[in-house]
Order: sequence, then C-alpha cells, then structure tokens
Amino acid sequence: MALYAIGDTHLSLGADKPMDVFGGGWEGYVDKLREGFAPVGSTDTVVLCGDLSWGMSLEEAREDFAFLNSELPGEKWLLKGNHDYWWNTAAKMNAFFQANGFDRLHILHNNCALYGETALCGTRGWFFEENGTPHWEKVFNRELIRLEASLKAAGEREKVCFLHYPPLYRSYRCQEIIELLERYGVKICCYGHLHGPSHRLAVEGAQGGVDYHLVAADFVGFRPKKILE
Repeated sequence: MALYAIGDTHLSLGADKPMDVFGGGWEGYVDKLREGFAPVGSTDTVVLCGDLSWGMSLEEAREDFAFLNSELPGEKWLLKGNHDYWWNTAAKMNAFFQANGFDRLHILHNNCALYGETALCGTRGWFFEENGTPHWEKVFNRELIRLEASLKAAGEREKVCFLHYPPLYRSYRCQEIIELLERYGVKICCYGHLHGPSHRLAVEGAQGGVDYHLVAADFVGFRPKKILE
C-alpha cells in the first residue's frame, strides 16, 4: 500500500478543450496518464489535487470521472481546483458518483481521509493572483475555515495536506495558510496549479518544518508522485 499525489489532469473526454494544443509535454497526455499510473496498485491511494476536468457540470465531466475511476488504478481522493466548474456540494457529488458506479472516487472537502494512521487533509487554497478580485476576502476566509476544519478533523494523527494553489511561490507566502499548516503539525504539503515556465518558480523542500511538493501533472511527467509507503 502506498500514497501518491498528482494534480491538474485537465481531462476533456466529454468536452472540447484538450490540453494537447498547449504543447510543453501535454501532447497525448491522456495516454501519458495511463502509462504514468502503471506503478500504482489497486490498493494504493492517490490524491488528485484539483483541476481534474474541464467539464462545466457533473454530467459533462462524466467521461472524465469514468476514466479516473476505472482506467486509472487506486482509490482516488478529489480536491477542488480553480477550473473545476463541475464541483458541487459533497452530497450531490457523492450521489452522482454512486449513481454512476464511480466507487473509487471520494471527495476531500471539509473533512479528512485516513491512510493507515495518517490523516489526509486539504482544500483548494488561495493564490496571490486572486487578491483584489471581487469578494476575494470572503472566499479566502472560507478557504481558511475549510482547511482548519480538515486539519481539526484529523485530531492528533500525523497529517499530510493537499492544496490546489501553492502556499509558497517565488517571494509570495500565503502566511495565513502556512501558519495553519505549521500550527497543526503538517509534515508534508502537496500542491498543483503551476504549469510550464511557472515550474521554475515553485518552492519545494523543507520550509518551517513542512516539506512542500509540486505535483502538477506536467511537472511530475504525468506520473503520480509517491508520498508515503
């Protein structure tokens, strides 16, 4: 049993917005994901760190969910990204998954999941580019509440946190999120969102007791990154 993480699959099997047109390694990315998941076993766990499907609704994203559920191995925990317009209430998403037989897809939102004795926590997070946009403060505060609710749900367990937005980027620090990670003793934090030229600006490695990892699909070569055995 192993724990993996990958973000930004940007699937478009039921919508006309494939990523191949962007180049930069995205050509044939669906096949690359199939190949990249080869080391993942059926009993392994994979956290998907947002921007999973271009579908505008659950129905439009159905083919993408079918791909994630049945063509890629492992139990998958899904996190919201800034392009996941299909995202809905947890109750509606879980009902949709159940109705369609997507039994290997689970929602990580205002809760935590268990990987052995380790708690998997997370939320979408926040990014400095959003500052100053309408209602940004309200949305930001809501993300802080969601992250803390997830961390609190973990109790005294060892915690691994997953975000879509990077809490660290160039000289930018989302101090409020970083403080939550450090206060609750998070050991590892994985995030996505950064693509192409932005990869070189990512922060990885130990910072303030937290080990940060960028797991955007094009950064990790469309191969989920192993986080824990």
